Formats: sequence, C-alpha cells, structure tokens
Amino acid sequence: MSFWDVTLRLIQGFQTTCLIFALTLVFSLPLGLVISFGSMSKFALLRYPVKVFVWIIRGVPLMLQIFIVFYVPGFIFGTPISSRINSAIIAFSINYACYFSEIYRGGIESISQSQYEAGQVLGMTKSQVFFRVVLLQVIKRIAAPM
Repeated sequence: MSFWDVTLRLIQGFQTTCLIFALTLVFSLPLGLVISFGSMSKFALLRYPVKVFVWIIRGVPLMLQIFIVFYVPGFIFGTPISSRINSAIIAFSINYACYFSEIYRGGIESISQSQYEAGQVLGMTKSQVFFRVVLLQVIKRIAAPM
C-alpha cells in the first residue's frame, strides 16, 4: 500500500468516527433527559427500574455493550441489526444517555427549592417554572461536565 492509500483510509476512518460521534450526541442528549426524568420520578415502579438500568449500563464495559447490541438481537429474533455502524451508534447512544442522565439529574437536583417556590408565587405552573426558571440554571451548571 502506498502513502496515499493509507492516508485515504485514515480519512475515511476519521469520517466514520465523526459520523458516529455526531449521531451519538443527537440521540443520547434527549434520551438522557428522558432517563433522568425517569430516575427522578415520584412513581417508584418507574424510578427503581430506571435507576437499576442506569447502574447496570454504567457498570458494564462499553465494548461488551457493543457486542450485546450486535449479537443478541440475532440470537433472540433471528435477524441481526443491519450493520456494525448501527450497532455501535445504538450502544454508544444508550451508554452516553445514561451518563448524561446522571449529569442532568445532578444539575436539576442542585437547583434550590426556593427557585421553584418563587416561580409558583409568580403564578407559573410547574412546567413553566421548570422551563423558564430551572432549566436555564441547569444548562449553566451542566455545561462544563458535558
């Protein structure tokens, strides 16, 4: 192989890596927010399974998760996921969504109760308080860990 062949293959690999990175962020950021809401739910039948799921995903090595996503659907359903790239994107998205959910949860829980009370005194509903008051402060606090 010549120098240019190697360079071309390296560039193709870099493009694939950038694609996986971008799609992982697109899928894991909103999924992490949903998972964090599940882990903070007042409904115990939702909260505990979500916390256990996050605990398991964060404890299992990512390479093993990629193997599971790639091979297990083929064993169970008889049809594997269409490609290795799709398996990697799914595994990375689930893994990083669990990490992002802990960052979101920590940021949301760090906002003092007085912020919620101040919004309610102004006549806002709980969702308005969250989106207009709390979420803006959370974004500032979680920007560095993200």
